[in-house]
Amino acid sequence: MQSMEYIKTDVEGVLILRPRVFEDARGYFMETFRQGDFEEHVGSVCFVQDNESKSSRGVLRGLHYQRGAFSQAKLVRVIRGSVLDVAVDLRRSSPTFGKYVAVELSGENKQQLFIPRGFAHGFLVLSDEAVFTYKCDNLYAPQSEASIRFDDPTIGIEWPISSDEMLLSPKDLRAVSFEEAEKF
Repeated sequence: MQSMEYIKTDVEGVLILRPRVFEDARGYFMETFRQGDFEEHVGSVCFVQDNESKSSRGVLRGLHYQRGAFSQAKLVRVIRGSVLDVAVDLRRSSPTFGKYVAVELSGENKQQLFIPRGFAHGFLVLSDEAVFTYKCDNLYAPQSEASIRFDDPTIGIEWPISSDEMLLSPKDLRAVSFEEAEKF
């Protein structure tokens, strides 16, 4: 029996990964990643960097991506707390170009989201605090970083918290529209 269920979403290439969790009176155990199973369901992805952030309720990080040769595929999950995780398809040749996937990831549901290259990514913290971790298949390259506005009307993301309750970085407040953004 596999340690992970791979679930397709409405946006091509984005997958929800649901682990088998073994719980008893001592706590729980689960596999969060197994290269062979991942390659069988997703393809060959070589992760080279792991990142972790801690954020409070209302923090919105995104929608971020790296341009060109520095684009990144990501495998994201929440260790503690809860977020709404969003991936926006920026691949012009994709049948789901401009569409997005929004999935609640939490320490409780233990789901992960795989986001291929060619996507903008962001998340909104729904709990009092969230610890968010992700694997990337390309190193962070600040010169290639880009952001799209979280409230862009072309994308139309339905965030569960009003924008006046959100906390954004100055960089994210200056992000460009979907129309202005560089695409893949």
